[in-house]
Amino acid sequence: MEFASLFNFSFRKPYEVLFWICAVLLVQNSKGSSSDSNYLIGLGSYDITGPAADVNMMGYANMEQTAGGVHFRLRARTFIVAEPQGERVVFVNLDACMASQLVTIKVLQRLKERYGDLYTEKNVAISGIHTHAGPGGYLQYIVYIVTSLGFVRQSFNVLVNGIENSIIQAHENLRPGSIFINKGELLDAGVNRSPSAYLNNPAEERQKYDYNVDKEMTLLKFVDLEWGPIGSFNWFATHGTSMSRTNSLISGDNKGAAARFMEDWFEKKCGIASDLDISVEDTIPRRVSNIIPDLFINHHELLELAASFQSPSGRSATRILSSSRRVRGALRNADKPQFVSAFCQSNCGDVSPNVLGAFCIDTGLPCDFNHSTCGGKNELCYGRGPGYPDEFESTRIIGERQFIKAVDLLSNAPEQLKGKVDFRHTYVDFSKLEVTLERGGTTEVVQTCPAAMGYSFAAGTTDGPGAFDFEQGDDKVIMTLIGSYYSMNDSIYGLSPSFFTSMMLIYQGNPFWRIIRNFLKTPKKEQVDCQRPKPILLDTGEMRKPYDWAPSILPIQILRVGQLIILGVPGEFTTMAGRRLRDAVKTVLTDGSKSELNGDVHIVIAGLTNSYSQYVTTFEEYQVQRYEGASTLYGPHTLNAYIQEFKKLAHALIDGQAVGAGPQPPDLLNKQISLLPPVVMDATPRSVKFGDVKSDVPKNSTFNRGDMVTVTFWSACPRNDLMTEGTYALVEVLHDKKLWVPAYDDDDFCLRFKWSRPFKLSSQSYATIEWRIPKTATPGVYRITHFGAAKVLFGSINHFTGSSTAFGVV
Repeated sequence: MEFASLFNFSFRKPYEVLFWICAVLLVQNSKGSSSDSNYLIGLGSYDITGPAADVNMMGYANMEQTAGGVHFRLRARTFIVAEPQGERVVFVNLDACMASQLVTIKVLQRLKERYGDLYTEKNVAISGIHTHAGPGGYLQYIVYIVTSLGFVRQSFNVLVNGIENSIIQAHENLRPGSIFINKGELLDAGVNRSPSAYLNNPAEERQKYDYNVDKEMTLLKFVDLEWGPIGSFNWFATHGTSMSRTNSLISGDNKGAAARFMEDWFEKKCGIASDLDISVEDTIPRRVSNIIPDLFINHHELLELAASFQSPSGRSATRILSSSRRVRGALRNADKPQFVSAFCQSNCGDVSPNVLGAFCIDTGLPCDFNHSTCGGKNELCYGRGPGYPDEFESTRIIGERQFIKAVDLLSNAPEQLKGKVDFRHTYVDFSKLEVTLERGGTTEVVQTCPAAMGYSFAAGTTDGPGAFDFEQGDDKVIMTLIGSYYSMNDSIYGLSPSFFTSMMLIYQGNPFWRIIRNFLKTPKKEQVDCQRPKPILLDTGEMRKPYDWAPSILPIQILRVGQLIILGVPGEFTTMAGRRLRDAVKTVLTDGSKSELNGDVHIVIAGLTNSYSQYVTTFEEYQVQRYEGASTLYGPHTLNAYIQEFKKLAHALIDGQAVGAGPQPPDLLNKQISLLPPVVMDATPRSVKFGDVKSDVPKNSTFNRGDMVTVTFWSACPRNDLMTEGTYALVEVLHDKKLWVPAYDDDDFCLRFKWSRPFKLSSQSYATIEWRIPKTATPGVYRITHFGAAKVLFGSINHFTGSSTAFGVV
């Protein structure tokens, strides 16, 4: 039920909705605390922001998209639920593109060292939100680290450390509490980016649903016995592609933004000012407003005080200074549990946040419906977010929509989770799995294939088109001719790659990519037949040199908390694929003869969990060979394989039977290759110090709320120190005419930290900090401060800081 329907009048502005939700939450805090506390619950959160310079972003596979700053920080957020005398489960939500098998392996090794067998692969799920604006290089299979120049140890380490610390926090926070669940529709945060493929599903199946994407958000509300609500986790399907393929700032995209909005909102949920407008960053009251009163009665007094604080020279600092000045770390009540809010990913495979649709950038007309091209060129077709052409605004709006819906669901979560905590997990080799299909009362045994990527993979999507002459739906190959050639000449496998390449030119596609493909691995006839109708671009599952290019062995997992079932899948299921999987598992779990759940069960898909293997489409969608079908690695029966294996897990869950571990995935850490050059040293011009201001605000200047303030500092490479649980950028406000108080940092949506070099191999660099002054900013005297770390002679790291000239905000 929509929150507004609780009242017999309509709300004119979002802040009015939030005000009334605050009132309800206050009542429900005490109500929730008095509920039966049937579980132990603990939540945790830790910084996982990776290298903000030089490292390729994970998601778009765009070689030119390398990190150069921070939009806002990335976090690992964890919940643990345990029965007091029984089992427990762990769910970690990462502000990262996806989970990594190697990261999961190393986290589990650390947990075993610390806790023994309490937390294992069986009951720990690690899931990614699918932001395309986080540093890459942390997966172990070659195809996923080509654009990052191989493995990036720094990206990998910060994830492993952050996940471990987040779980430790949640473990140490375990206390009696209750969990409530709620669901609701969110209509304007996702559209289907491959509607022609969706339409290939049976009409009678499509008629069961109102929309061609899932619109339902499922939210868990965690209520501590003493403190009341301490967190929420929700699942909703939409891609993390509001930020574009040219963005260079680390960002959690729309889901990371929603989490930041909700955590900040909850902290000050009853301090909403009456002059707020539609912007969510303005509906988050700044904690500093409670510290700093309106000191300045007139403009002259403000200017006079600001003029007395000129920009000092850059100076040495300690690493701890950045952490101690961090806004959220310094001002949080340490005695009360931190409110943790996670916006988790689901079956987002064909769901785009660019809800205005896909248009040609040359003509402004809609793209071709079937192939997402413009005059035959895919690189001209782009999806438009609701803030078009401003990607930051689109990120804010889609994040805001999820945030508002989550607050609505949190305010009225009527159903309490009760019952068992349980789990099942196994590994499956998807490269050669026999799958039994039931069709019209008969059965047929088919098989999955070694991983392979089709031509339309190279075309990209409307969220991020490819750079070469491919198009989605590129399956128009002369398969009959190829088949005839195979049957006439079995010796084709002995032919040279160049000859085979010339034969493959009859495919519709780009010959350059075909040459690359055949130089690496020519697919055999069995593989071509197995993957049909996918024309194979990269036969990744059969490429083993210098080590595995793609996964074969994947984890699948079910977590149960009462009547909630979480299906952990290591990929991106499309809308209809996810629906079929949920329905199949529900049929098993609600078998009245075996299960106490009956019809009372909520099933969510947690996408991109524990490992990553690209997409999973339905059999019918696979035939169309758009991007998602071309990226369904294990052939046309991939979804049926998942359904078959998940049904086995579901049967074991309700029967109380153990499940075999299955074949173990490889640990390829010692085989990783990295070509990313290290930071050699940092430098500044003669007579310039690290932290000196290069471009300052004008002296005696004042700004209005809504204005942009920009300051540039002489800086050093951010790879020297990730400033974990710290900040590169800080906005400070003057208190009592002498004390600088942290107001905003690089985890705030309104503050951007941008880093750059004057040219590629330069040892000199700049840090530009941009602050869009929120409408809720307290009038006063402010300054912008930068924290950094420089690698100097002999490789030592020197931390530094610098501040701008003070300025007024009126």
